[in-house]
Amino acid sequence: VVFLKTGNVLSQNSLFNVNNVEVSANLSANNQLFVNEAIKKGFNELVNKLLLEKDKNKLKNLDSNKIKDLISYYQITETTEDRLTNKLIKKYNIFFDKEKIHNLFYNLEISYSDINQYEIYFLPIHKKNDQIFVYNQNYFYKNWNNADNNELIEFILPLEKIEIIQNINNYRDNLFDLDPKNIFIEYSKKNIALIIIEENNSDKNKIFLKTNIMGKNINKSFILKNTKKKNTNYYDDIIIKAKKEITNLVKSQNLIDIRTPSFINIKFFMDKKNNLVELDKRIKKIDLIENLYFLEINRKYVLLKIKYLGKIDKIINQLKGQNILLELKNDQWSLKII
Repeated sequence: VVFLKTGNVLSQNSLFNVNNVEVSANLSANNQLFVNEAIKKGFNELVNKLLLEKDKNKLKNLDSNKIKDLISYYQITETTEDRLTNKLIKKYNIFFDKEKIHNLFYNLEISYSDINQYEIYFLPIHKKNDQIFVYNQNYFYKNWNNADNNELIEFILPLEKIEIIQNINNYRDNLFDLDPKNIFIEYSKKNIALIIIEENNSDKNKIFLKTNIMGKNINKSFILKNTKKKNTNYYDDIIIKAKKEITNLVKSQNLIDIRTPSFINIKFFMDKKNNLVELDKRIKKIDLIENLYFLEINRKYVLLKIKYLGKIDKIINQLKGQNILLELKNDQWSLKII
């Protein structure tokens, strides 16, 4: 039963927003209990989304009042009642203040990752007792996207192709020499990854990752022990651990260091469509742009200086997302609204 829905969801795609934070409590619980729990859960989700594993520990003891101070505002998007359990369930969208988050990370010397809904073309290969399983009888291929739902990275698994099987069989004696680009030939310019699970009769198995992220080859291996706990699936444990490792690799290639901003001078040629009010409105939606300065204004153009974080390629892509085209011609950057 839906009782309440407040307003529209604003700025859904901002890096510092956390949406659909669900909190449940007894029907008699007061509103403050719901809000406090939503903010706590929302902050944990934000940290998991932005930070490397090694940096998360720097924030684990952050005072609850300091966390509340990082909030710009929140929305209650849905309130429902579960009559079977007599619980009230509320969903929140939490909007964090970018400048306050930046100040917090600056003071703690934390770099954060600028990734949102990242795609990786991915194939798990299972080797067990000298047999290689790619598609058929491969638990990892069938269940990879079922275990540990990861909203940050979308793993795109290839359809069955005889060429892929033949390529893998050519390396059956040494799977670690496989080149992911030979598996994903048509996606060689995308982010790609292979995981090789080598299972033997011991209680420890080796997992090997071969990735190409943003054009950079990164390999990593780790050992996972089979604890044989009741009510747990060892193969699911491998998937969960591997997803964390891959997510950490992706984050490491997309880090933003707040302490080292960059600047770029740009000419903005104005007309009815390309006006400063519209440009300013769109640029404010881009998290990596910290400030916009006006250096010179004349009848033909405006000379701007943009202070931004991260790599220029990221800025170009984020500007495109706001229908703004940034181009370099004759050693001069220019900007126009598409």
